Amino acid sequence: MALEKFSDIYHRAATRKGSNSALEQRLSFPLGQQELIGIPDDRWLAMFSQKIFQSGMNWQVVRNKWSGFEEVFWGFDIEKMCLVPPEMWEEKATNPAIIRHLGKVMTIPHNAQMIQRAAKQHGSFSRFIADWPESDIIGLWAYLKKHGNRLGGNTGPYSLRMMGKDTFILSGDVEGYLRAYQIIDGGRDTRKSLQAAQEAFNHWQEESGRPLCQISQIIAYSVGDNRV
Repeated sequence: MALEKFSDIYHRAATRKGSNSALEQRLSFPLGQQELIGIPDDRWLAMFSQKIFQSGMNWQVVRNKWSGFEEVFWGFDIEKMCLVPPEMWEEKATNPAIIRHLGKVMTIPHNAQMIQRAAKQHGSFSRFIADWPESDIIGLWAYLKKHGNRLGGNTGPYSLRMMGKDTFILSGDVEGYLRAYQIIDGGRDTRKSLQAAQEAFNHWQEESGRPLCQISQIIAYSVGDNRV
């Protein structure tokens, strides 16, 4: 099936939100390349960790305790996280200042090592992320899933979005739209479905000149239970 014109998607979303201006006020903006490069690598580890802990939990509960996480894990300093001995991780997982979940705590050293390896190869993890082309953002998702821990599904993409890297998100509304228009028809995370989604978003980006994050948001606002 031919892709719906992005102008039609936008019009439907704007109508549902009340006006073009009301829709525009809801849209986010990605950071530029130099802004991304300027992010300290420890902030990536902090964001990955926060999103991992938020998975399956009330997000606000995690946010409310986040200052405790920052203190217990020394500001997510990459070098320190890579040097902590295994027995200390078990001790940290019992600290009442954080949410006590050993499995999720153990993702921190694993993801710190991923960040450290990429930084050694590219100068910094932030530069590695900044240089990755948005036209293959699903490739970056796959990298995080393969080399990180618990960064598959939407955890990796949400982390990227929160840090300012331009990415679409396969939220329930966006996935529903892609299925309704027969852009994807198999499992959401299969290579075929992800590639089809990437190609559709690349097409809409070329058509509209908008970043992937805004295209994703506009699609979500054009469908689903999110009327004004």
